[in-house]
Amino acid sequence: MSELAGGLRHALDPVGWAAAVLGFEPDAVQAEVIGSRKKRILLNCCRQWGKSTTAAARAVHQALFVPESLIMAVSPTLRQTAELLRKMKDILERVGVRPRPDGFNPVSLRLENGSRMVGVPAVESSVRGFSSVDLLIVDEAARVKDDLYLALRPTMAVPRRGRPGTLILMSTPFGQRGFFWDIWSNKDKEIAEKWLRVQVRATECPRISEEFLREELRSLGEHWFKQEYHCVFQEPKWRIFTDDLIQRALTPNLEPLFWQDGEVEPKADANDWLWKGTIEVNKQFSPGGPVIPSRVK
Repeated sequence: MSELAGGLRHALDPVGWAAAVLGFEPDAVQAEVIGSRKKRILLNCCRQWGKSTTAAARAVHQALFVPESLIMAVSPTLRQTAELLRKMKDILERVGVRPRPDGFNPVSLRLENGSRMVGVPAVESSVRGFSSVDLLIVDEAARVKDDLYLALRPTMAVPRRGRPGTLILMSTPFGQRGFFWDIWSNKDKEIAEKWLRVQVRATECPRISEEFLREELRSLGEHWFKQEYHCVFQEPKWRIFTDDLIQRALTPNLEPLFWQDGEVEPKADANDWLWKGTIEVNKQFSPGGPVIPSRVK
């Protein structure tokens, strides 16, 4: 009876299970991720914070306590995905479970209760055919191509036993591009409320020393250091015009040069439009300074 009660307690408390059974003492943020009931989780975390270990612990708990679960993992390369499944396998063996391949997928684990963990190649065509995924983990999501992500989402469309699937996107940033950046920067309240958003900088991770970070800053330079350890979505260094510069150059106060009928506005010639446009642009970049527009002859 006590064994049954213990099993029920661990089924309902994945954080307590991780500590008691695995000896894994998650920090406050890791515990929030493992125990969250949110169906959409976004992890923007520094390198070596423990994203993979945290996701693996959550995946194993799902596989053990929810029979016939389908857990899918993907990352930019199959080797990275295999490494994530290796962590899941290590956790399973630590609790006395010896999984075997599922017989269909090269990178896979199958439990006696019917649960499967499948790692798929980072190719859009390779994920079609999967359905009713209970837990989808996208590792290094900032480097995964958009077409693959768009092909993955429908695999959760039909819930298994009435429970919709959970999606975990985890990564360090990789520039202001792609679906990971789009979701992180999305300000739409309705969309934002669906996601558990987590950001952990290296300075907030007790397992990373200040001495190591000082060395990394000197070795990597500020641009890469901010991206890898401060979770900053940096603009590419090769860009001539930054997004901020472009936004500052835009104004809603200019009249369009061409109208819907394709003609210039009857009461204004092209020179008048260019004259006003030059003034507006100069105001954007020379606030309070001299404005010296010149008409086009």
